Amino acid sequence: MKTENRKLRIEDRASSIEGRTDGSTFHPRSSILNLLSSTLYPRSYTVFALFISSWLIALTLHSSAVAHQRKKLKNALAQEAGETIKIDSSLVEVPVSVTDAAGRPVLNLTARDFWLEENGRLQQIVSLGDPGEARVEIALLFDITASVYDLFHFERQAALRFLREALKPRDAVSIFTIGIRPRLIRSRAVGIDKAIRAAMTIEPTKEPTAFFDAVAEAAQYLNRTAAPGAKRVVVVISDGEDMLSANHTVGDALKELQRSDCLFYSINPSGPSIRLNKISLRAQDDLISLASATGGAAFLPASIKDLDEAFGQIASDLRAQYLLGYYSTAERADGRFRRINVRMPRRPDLRVRARQGYYASRT
Repeated sequence: MKTENRKLRIEDRASSIEGRTDGSTFHPRSSILNLLSSTLYPRSYTVFALFISSWLIALTLHSSAVAHQRKKLKNALAQEAGETIKIDSSLVEVPVSVTDAAGRPVLNLTARDFWLEENGRLQQIVSLGDPGEARVEIALLFDITASVYDLFHFERQAALRFLREALKPRDAVSIFTIGIRPRLIRSRAVGIDKAIRAAMTIEPTKEPTAFFDAVAEAAQYLNRTAAPGAKRVVVVISDGEDMLSANHTVGDALKELQRSDCLFYSINPSGPSIRLNKISLRAQDDLISLASATGGAAFLPASIKDLDEAFGQIASDLRAQYLLGYYSTAERADGRFRRINVRMPRRPDLRVRARQGYYASRT
């Protein structure tokens, strides 16, 4: 009798389920529980129903939480869509010259001896190239204009001795002339033989001087052609008196040097005679500004005989430079100028010379 009664209840419940499928809403949870209630004993049904209910509730809560997190993430991304921050992770390299009170290069320093700041924020130095270790790419600029006409042959001989002394076999040199417009006389060549042959073909003229155009073009050329990781150096033999630059001022030339990470060295063969007129004094001030801002040096030999000494100091400087490397903590690659300050708090007796800043990449 009990078996027959249970069978009748199952048939009734099945009919009830079938009756709800003709247009009414079907609820999986209630249907599953109703079906289970008809096939299980009451006590087993109660336990199992609680288990299923708990599982369904947990599943619903989890789905709701996931959906909420996705919505929060989507909203956050939407809010920040116009303020995306990109990190410029490129290595910044800073050539640094260190000398004692007598002007002699100081060797055997370590990264802990240096204190480097970018825009006032301390940076972590991650590499320290040994002096003379980096390859050198030199753009040598000869002034062939009227103001240095009588000194040209002395300049050229001194410059050739400089190339022989300063360059190593893997270093490269290109040669420009400074005249009515910049001219590339010898394109980039590794080794000194080709450069020397090209320099020997240069003859002076009495053209006016487009000095800043020549400096800017040489810096741009090094930026395009220099080997990766090489030290880029612009060396000019000129009085710096600009008469004809059509495209660049001293400020423009400095920006090109800084954008190209170039050191700037100048040798003014005019000597003490520059004090005789304001144009010459102003030109020498411009040479000093370009050199100090890039970490180079401006030389004013007392006489033509001192040209060799000036070139020798540049060669010694290049061989003794440290190459500090760091990854900027600035968060935006915005193409702006970033000011650099290198100090040696532990060695206040030493003189430090480094470039004053650089232009960040733009992405």
